[in-house]
Amino acid sequence: MAIKGLLSSFSKTKGRIFKWNSIIACSKWSSTTPGRSYDDTLAIRKKHLTPALLTYYTKPVLIHQGYKQWLFDHTGKRYLDLFAGIVTVSVGHCHPKLVEVAQRQLETLWHTTNIYLHPTIHEFAEQLTSKLPGDLKVVYFTNSGSEANDLAVIMAKLHTGAHDIVTLRNSYHGGSPFAMEMTNIGTWKYPLHRHLGIHASINPDVFRGPWGGANCRDSIAQTQRPCNCAKGQCEASLMYADQLEDLLKHCCPKKVAGFLAETIQGVGGAVHLPKGFLKRAYELIRERGGVCISDEVQCGFGRLGTHYWGFETQDVVPDIVTMAKGIGNGFPMAAVVTTPSMTQALHFNTFGGNPMACAIGSAVLDVIDEEKLQANCNHVGTLLLSELMKLRDEFEVVGDIRGKGLMIGLELVKNKETKEPLPAAEVTEIWENCKNHGVLIGKGGLYGTTLRIKPPMCVTEEDVRFAVGVLRAVLKEYSSK
Repeated sequence: MAIKGLLSSFSKTKGRIFKWNSIIACSKWSSTTPGRSYDDTLAIRKKHLTPALLTYYTKPVLIHQGYKQWLFDHTGKRYLDLFAGIVTVSVGHCHPKLVEVAQRQLETLWHTTNIYLHPTIHEFAEQLTSKLPGDLKVVYFTNSGSEANDLAVIMAKLHTGAHDIVTLRNSYHGGSPFAMEMTNIGTWKYPLHRHLGIHASINPDVFRGPWGGANCRDSIAQTQRPCNCAKGQCEASLMYADQLEDLLKHCCPKKVAGFLAETIQGVGGAVHLPKGFLKRAYELIRERGGVCISDEVQCGFGRLGTHYWGFETQDVVPDIVTMAKGIGNGFPMAAVVTTPSMTQALHFNTFGGNPMACAIGSAVLDVIDEEKLQANCNHVGTLLLSELMKLRDEFEVVGDIRGKGLMIGLELVKNKETKEPLPAAEVTEIWENCKNHGVLIGKGGLYGTTLRIKPPMCVTEEDVRFAVGVLRAVLKEYSSK
């Protein structure tokens, strides 16, 4: 099918934007961003913003408006957003309920630090902890995922009296100086003073790692490697856990402070840990007096579909849970949730738990429940994974499809057998062409060759058909050269 045909459903009339065949309720459309042209915006960015703020695409997109799973540039062109502001927009851009709640809170109280009582922080804390199992009932509010992970590790060290922290290679836990030490993707590390006591175990990657096969993931998306595992079991997870145990024996003191991991690695390219790995890893850490921390910054709030939290898919309960991004649907906020026994850390944050953040966070939880977005992630995500696996079967360049719910990765390779990464220029060509035809996708992984597909959780079956159609057309165009 020609790409032009795929885009025939895109339409715009003056003052109205159409979502497929129904009108999107949004503010009056203006053809350019207020007061600044595209060229002026680029000039200001070049002059006044740090060059460390990289932009996506050869010709960056100037976003002007958003609604649910859609973004619109300054010309009115519409894009299906499959990256959700780096896995941050959980319930949809400018969701009407969140807009209403934010406006109401703005008229009531913007800010007071949490040294005072105000209703929203208490209501949200109670609502948020009701979503967590066991004794995970104490909340520290922060502003970002990096800060949440920093605080979680400080808490682990204070609680245990130990110093060493274990993470996984290929992990990303933030960009602050301490979180960067726990991040183990070379792209995101700088030659700064290194904190001692951070250890990274082998990444349990059943696609690129030494062990793993077609029965190892808790997902319909499996690798195409042969697998001898019995149903419900994963020998690879035990082998990766053995490597963790070896690291603990040789590189760590007898007592460690903790272990920090995601269930599906976000920046690392949606690498999905094999079934049972976290269960054994948690046992090994706890045997050495450490606590277990689950980084739910990208996996949490129902995105994986079958469960509300990523750690639940591995049948474990951590001692500390960190969360950010989707918790506020784009409003800057984060949280650390732990048990009453782990509250030695005195933590003060000027903006953490502010009235605006808590009001919006509470509304996000309401929308996830009211619109059954966790179930939508399971249903639409399963459909999307099954359609993407068809692309893997059709195209040599698609090496692996992985993930669960709406936390998905599509890894591009030069050769399926050798798994040689596709050269960066060719990845960029495919990625840019998806954008040119109305689909925004992220990139990640060690080699930057994984398309990160993690849309707002309100995407529909129709969106899946459109997105896969664009991907298929773009891959056909690439493969025909």
